[in-house]
Amino acid sequence: MLGTSLLGRLRGRDPGDVVLRRAARLTLVASAVFYACRYGADSPMLATYGLFGVVAAGSFAQLPGPAPQRARILVTSLPAVWALIAAGTLLAWSTWAAAGGMLVIGFVVAFAGVANSRLVGLASAFQLFYILASFPPYEPDTLPERLGGVTLAVVLLAVAEVVLWPDPVPVTYRQRLAEAADGVGTFLDDTADALTHPTGGRDTRRERAYDAVAALALSRNPPAWAPTAAGAQDRALRICAAALREVLAEADRLAADAPPEPIPDLAAVRLLRSCADTTRAAGRSLSPGGPPVDLGGLDVAVGRAEAAYPVGEGDARAAPDVPRLCRDATALALAAQVRVLAVGTRVANGSRLDGEDAYSGLFEYARHGPWTLYWRQFRAHLAPRSAHLHSSLRLAVALAVARVAAGLLQLTHGFWVLLATLTVLRTSAANTRTELRPAVLGTIVGAVVSGGLMLVIQEPIVYAVALPFTLMLAFGVGRLLGPVWQQALFTVLLTFVFAQLAPEGWRLAAARLVDVVLGAVIGVLAGVAMWPHGASRDLRRNAARYLAACADVVEQTVQAVLGGPPPDRALDRVRRSTTLVDSSYCQYHSERPDPPSRGVDWEAVLATGHRAVPAAESLLRRNPPGCLAGWPAAAALLRDSAGQLRSGYDDLADEVAHGRSSSPVPVPTNCVDELDRVRPLLGEVGSRSSIRHLVEVDRWLAGLADSLARVRPPGGGDASSRGGKS
Repeated sequence: MLGTSLLGRLRGRDPGDVVLRRAARLTLVASAVFYACRYGADSPMLATYGLFGVVAAGSFAQLPGPAPQRARILVTSLPAVWALIAAGTLLAWSTWAAAGGMLVIGFVVAFAGVANSRLVGLASAFQLFYILASFPPYEPDTLPERLGGVTLAVVLLAVAEVVLWPDPVPVTYRQRLAEAADGVGTFLDDTADALTHPTGGRDTRRERAYDAVAALALSRNPPAWAPTAAGAQDRALRICAAALREVLAEADRLAADAPPEPIPDLAAVRLLRSCADTTRAAGRSLSPGGPPVDLGGLDVAVGRAEAAYPVGEGDARAAPDVPRLCRDATALALAAQVRVLAVGTRVANGSRLDGEDAYSGLFEYARHGPWTLYWRQFRAHLAPRSAHLHSSLRLAVALAVARVAAGLLQLTHGFWVLLATLTVLRTSAANTRTELRPAVLGTIVGAVVSGGLMLVIQEPIVYAVALPFTLMLAFGVGRLLGPVWQQALFTVLLTFVFAQLAPEGWRLAAARLVDVVLGAVIGVLAGVAMWPHGASRDLRRNAARYLAACADVVEQTVQAVLGGPPPDRALDRVRRSTTLVDSSYCQYHSERPDPPSRGVDWEAVLATGHRAVPAAESLLRRNPPGCLAGWPAAAALLRDSAGQLRSGYDDLADEVAHGRSSSPVPVPTNCVDELDRVRPLLGEVGSRSSIRHLVEVDRWLAGLADSLARVRPPGGGDASSRGGKS
C-alpha cells in the first residue's frame, strides 16, 4: 500500500509520465554503457566517461523538439564534445592552465547561446565534458578511451531517444502562431460582420483571439522552444508574432468603431474578409507540408480599398465622410500588417524573397547568410548592459575560481566542486541563495546515507547490482520529490559509481560533502559579487533605452512624411535595442524579480515599444517620405502630436528605469473622435492622396497614444492623457 501510494504521488507530479519515462531511458542506457565498459572491457576510464556522457547529455542537456530532432542534435554535437574533452585532457597538466581554459571555454560555451537557443540547452553538458577531462591525472594517452566512452554514450542515448518511450512533443511556437492566426482570422470575420449586420458570440471569439496572441509572448514559452535565435527563421517568427498583435489591435479598434446602423457595402468590410482569409492561410502555411500563402487576393483587395477611399463627394474640398474615412484607413493599416505576417511566414519556412516582398527593411536580414546574422547577434550582446553577457562572465569566473580552489587544495574529486558551482549558481543572487539550501542539505543527507552504507557493505558487487535502482531514483524519483531529494539521491548515485571505480569506503561520502560545500560557497560568492540583481536591473535599463529609441523613431517618421530623411538609423537602433531587451525579458522570467521590477507590467511596456517599429515601417511603405510636404497646418498638428508622444515615451522610460509603472487600464477608443483635430484640415487641399496620408499618419500616432495610455493611466503624462484624441 505504501508503494502504491508513493507511485500515485509521483505520477500526480508527472503528467504523462514524462520524467519517469526519461529516467527509465537514461537508466537503461547508463547501466548498459557502464557495465559494458567497466566489467566487459575492464576499463575504469572508459566506464567513467561513458557514464558521465550519459549523465551530461541526458540529464543536464535541455534540448527542444521531438525525439528525432533531439537525437540529431546529440549526434551532431559530438565533434564539439570531442574538442572539449581533448582540450581538458591536454590542459590538465597544470591547475592554472586548466583554470584558464575553464575561464575561456566557460564563457564561450555560455555566450554562444545568444546565437541559437539549442546551444543554451547544451551549454551545461558541454561545460561538464571539459570539467571532467581537466582534472588530474594528466594522462593524454587515455584520450582515445575518453572519446570512445563519450561517443558510445551519446550515440546510444540518441538511439534510445527515438526507440525507447519517446517523449510526447509539446506544442511548438509555430503551432501556437498558427492557432493565434486562426483565432485572429475568425475575429476579423466577426469584425466585418459587425460593420454590416449584428452577430452573436463576438466577445467570446475576441477573448479567445487575445488569449492565443498572448501565448506568443517569449516569456510564456520555454527557452528551448522560443524563437530567440539569430537565424532568419526565428527572426521571422518574432516578426510574425508582432504583426499578429498589430492585426488584433487594429481589428479591435474597428470593432469598437462599428456604426450604429449597418452599412451593407463598405470597402473596409471586403478588405477585412480578404485579410481574414490571408491570416488563416498564413497560419496554415506554418504547419508541416502546409501550402505557401498567396498574397494575390490581398493585394487586389487593398487596391480596391484604396481606389474607394472616401475623401468627399465630387469636389475634393467637400466635407468627407469622416467615420467611413477612419474605418477604411484602419482597415488599410490592418492589411499592411497582414501582409507583413504573410511575408514573415514565407521567410520562416525558408523561402527566398523577391525585391517586392522584402520591403521597408523588415526582412532585409533574410538576404544575409546565417554566419552574418550570428555575428550581428554576438555584436549586439557584446554590450555592458547585456544580461546574457553578465551571466556568461559570472559563470565563467565562478567555474575558473572553483577549478583553482580544487587544484590548490589537491582535492581527490575536485570535479564535484565545479559540478556544485554549476548546480548552485544562477543568474541572480536571490536565485543562487535559493539553490544553496537544498544543495547543501541534500548532500548532507546523501553523504550520511551513503557513508553508512559504505561502512556496512564493502563488497563492490552489491553496488554493481544496485546501480540501476540508484540511477532510477536519482534521475526520476528525486527530480519529482524536489531539490533536496534530488541532491541527496544524486550523492548516493555518485558514491555507488565510484565504489566500483576506485573504492575509498566512507571517506568518499565525506569527500563529496566537502567538495559540494566548497563549490556551493564559491557559487554564492560569485552570485553576490557579480551583477547580483541578475536580469532585473538590466531589463529596466534596456527597456528605458528601448523606449527612448522608439520615441526617436516616432519623431523621425513624422519628419520623414513631412519631407525629412527616412528614419533608417533610428530603426536600426531600435532593432539592436530589441535584441537586448528581449534577452533580458526572457532571463527575467527565470529569476525572482526584485521589488522595483515586480511593480512593472512588462508585457504592456514592451508591447508599447514593439507596436511602434513594425507599424512605422509599414506606414512608410504606404505613406512615403515627403507625402505631406508643403502642408503647413498638417505639419504643425503632426509635430505637436509627435512631441506629446515623445514626452510620454520619455516619462515612461524614466518610470520603468526606476521600477515605477502603473498597471494597464482599459482605454475606450473611438476613431471618429481621434480625427476631431484633423477634421478642419481635410478640406484644405484638393489631393485625395494627401488626405489619405494625413489620416493614416494621425491614426498611427493615435494608436501609439492608446498603447501608452494602457501602461500609464490618463493624467500620467501628456501623451497618455491624449487618450485617443489626436
